[in-house]
Amino acid sequence: MRRVMVGVKRVVDYNVRIRVKPDGTGVVLDGVKMSINPFDEIGLEEALRIKERGHADEVVAVAIGSDDVQQQLRTALAMGADRAVQVRTAAAVEPLQAARIFLQLIAKEQPSIVILGKQAIDDDNSQTGQMLAALWERPQATFASKIEINGAVAVVTREVDAGLEKIEVDLPAVFTTDLRLNEPRYVKLPEIMKAKKKPLDVIEAGALGVDVTETLKVVKYEPPAQRTRGVMVKDAAELVAQLRARGVLQ
Repeated sequence: MRRVMVGVKRVVDYNVRIRVKPDGTGVVLDGVKMSINPFDEIGLEEALRIKERGHADEVVAVAIGSDDVQQQLRTALAMGADRAVQVRTAAAVEPLQAARIFLQLIAKEQPSIVILGKQAIDDDNSQTGQMLAALWERPQATFASKIEINGAVAVVTREVDAGLEKIEVDLPAVFTTDLRLNEPRYVKLPEIMKAKKKPLDVIEAGALGVDVTETLKVVKYEPPAQRTRGVMVKDAAELVAQLRARGVLQ
């Protein structure tokens, strides 16, 4: 079976204003709306479109975390994913650990395509897709803004610093998605009701043989410094004088 595996991460909704806890130990999550990471949602939409174009038979959504991630997996099922898999762990999984978990699932599911968001908006690491491709020893096409499947080959247009780059990779392969790839579909109530009946499998992280022990410790969280009020200047000479007074120019 031609299968597409998609990673889904639970993050604070991108519309929510993040607040740091007073003691600096993290961000406030109580009563905060949680959603699928936007880049992962784009990846899921692309997987569904690949299936709709006849290049895949099944879309499997995968999330790593506590039982709270089932909410996002149900959303993925409502969007159109055929199955969902939760890898249960209470630990804060780091990119290399996530890549190793996906590698174990790949051995079980045998997907022809794995799609991940190019980064998560909570930690911005942008590492898991690249690490997974290296561990899997398969090609990768990161920052994809267009994906075209042609049999056992994919032509991918990538967002790069100089503009756009088009590459060809053999399948199976790992793709990571950029914002311009697509616009995710809106989930309607009937699909939400149907999603409750779709299969959602739960696998303990320990059963996959991946060590999720914390290796990186966040010492402190701090909000960005508040911007100071701007100053209106009459001309370039006054601007230069202001910059010199602030020590920006010598």
